[in-house]
Amino acid sequence: MAIVGIDLGTTNSLVSVWQDSACTLIPNNLGEYLTPSVIGMDENGEILVGKTAKERLISHPQYTVSSFKRFMGTEKTYLLGKKVFSPSDLSSFVLKQLKEDAEKFLGEPVREAVVSVPAYFNDFQRNATKIAGELAGLKVERIVNEPSAAALAYRFGKKSEDATFLVFDFGGGTLDISIVDAFDNVIEIVAVAGDNRLGGDDFNQAIAERFLILHNLDEGVLSKEERASLLKESEKLKIALSGRNEADMEMVIRGNIYRMQLDGKGLLNVAAPILERIGIPLKRAMDDSGYGWEDIDEIIMVGGSAKMPVIQNYLQFLSGKKPLCAIDPNVAVAVGVGMYAGIKERMEAVKDVLLTDICPFTLGTEVVQEDRSAPPVMSPIIERNSVLPISRVSRCYTANPFQTSCTITVLQGEHRLAEQNLCLGRIEVEVPPGETEMDREAIDVRYTYDINGILEIDVTVVSTQETTSKVIVNKAIQLSEAEIEQRRQELQKLKIHPRDKEKNRLLLARGDRIFEENTGEVRKYVGQFLGEFTAALNTQDDRTIEKSYVRTSELFDIIDNSPKNSVILRVEKYLYDEWRRSQ
Repeated sequence: MAIVGIDLGTTNSLVSVWQDSACTLIPNNLGEYLTPSVIGMDENGEILVGKTAKERLISHPQYTVSSFKRFMGTEKTYLLGKKVFSPSDLSSFVLKQLKEDAEKFLGEPVREAVVSVPAYFNDFQRNATKIAGELAGLKVERIVNEPSAAALAYRFGKKSEDATFLVFDFGGGTLDISIVDAFDNVIEIVAVAGDNRLGGDDFNQAIAERFLILHNLDEGVLSKEERASLLKESEKLKIALSGRNEADMEMVIRGNIYRMQLDGKGLLNVAAPILERIGIPLKRAMDDSGYGWEDIDEIIMVGGSAKMPVIQNYLQFLSGKKPLCAIDPNVAVAVGVGMYAGIKERMEAVKDVLLTDICPFTLGTEVVQEDRSAPPVMSPIIERNSVLPISRVSRCYTANPFQTSCTITVLQGEHRLAEQNLCLGRIEVEVPPGETEMDREAIDVRYTYDINGILEIDVTVVSTQETTSKVIVNKAIQLSEAEIEQRRQELQKLKIHPRDKEKNRLLLARGDRIFEENTGEVRKYVGQFLGEFTAALNTQDDRTIEKSYVRTSELFDIIDNSPKNSVILRVEKYLYDEWRRSQ
């Protein structure tokens, strides 16, 4: 039974498998490798996953959600219809869809997956990802950092000399930077840094804000549909500027048409604050590695947003090296995580490949200062960028005379002050009181951090040798096996729309979106085409439906891809040519 690799992305997700000594990307029901990480609910309460849901972001924003990966491991919830979902719930729908696509492709059940996560995901976020897998009916024993997977994809099969490269993984919602040493069959991660709240989505938001400022518009007066449409048009403008130096966007708001033109220089001005944010983890990764730009042999670009010229030019300006996109940045992680699935299965071609990973954050415990009026500080136990798996012990002492208990506060982060770091949990232990005011009990605190980012704590009272152990997880999302199974059953009760109808539902959702985005004659035509296609569907005749599907798709392509001032002319030409052919 095959183990699949899954790139669970903020914007798009992919599934792959290692077979016949190569990684194979698995297509979804639409024949595409990228499945948008978007979840929706239709009027019948059915769950929509992927491209169909994405088309409804504008027409049904209150029933559709995206970018939920940014909030994995938090208590944030989403309301779809009358039902409340956590980020893990929503991610489970994506994982379940990918699981079904893989089963259809492979012709056998799929019960285990290797899943990639941003290198800078903390323990709560990693645990939430594992829960999402379990809710989808998948065993997720191994979690791989996204840049590590990309490094594996780039390095595999190359007989080149030892090399050091920087992996720049810039997706829709997260940024990961890794410095990697490669030699023989070993891929060693030297340093990582990143920002889990920075990605291509931030460019969309920055362009949208520039549009509103240009036209003196207040975002607060926009409807949900208008806000969704504004972000979509901003994204289209951003993508257009990846292929040419100048592009424009147009929006209909409250019946008025607003336009904005932007060139490469204008985008650079819009992006300046984002580039500054990118520079912070980039400098940290380089500093932690101890390397200079002259030591970096290659810069590898990963993630859809890494294809933006403004990003590549920025990195070339800093490094003096041209970034590489030898593997499509959209699929590089999926290829690597599929390879790791092969490694886990001990497949012959990859069984000798060794991928090391590191701890992205410093792990420590809270201690009081000699000046008790000063705030507590963090005492590091496992420093960031330590190679995994790792186990380290640190000795602490009770702070007060005749103390009978002690609280070990587990922290993750880089700040000196304890309160500025992420608190992963606390462990209470009893200690024997000292015989005099000068006596202090010694306590050994051991942190064991495995390659999946799971932290285990052992606290030993030295005088009694009594040990208290605990695996740290976020109480807000902590679920027992029974609770996970119960939630999985609850989610399974939600009907996911039939996959064999997806192509048609996608076209209807696309029509609703185009209708929402336009006005006047264009809207009348869209309504007409949707009515004709719906009538074809009602015939339940496959040939009639397919013929209408092709015609409607071509007309929608014309509307989506034509300048606003020539849409009607091009639609009417299509209809005229169609009429001429029928004569």
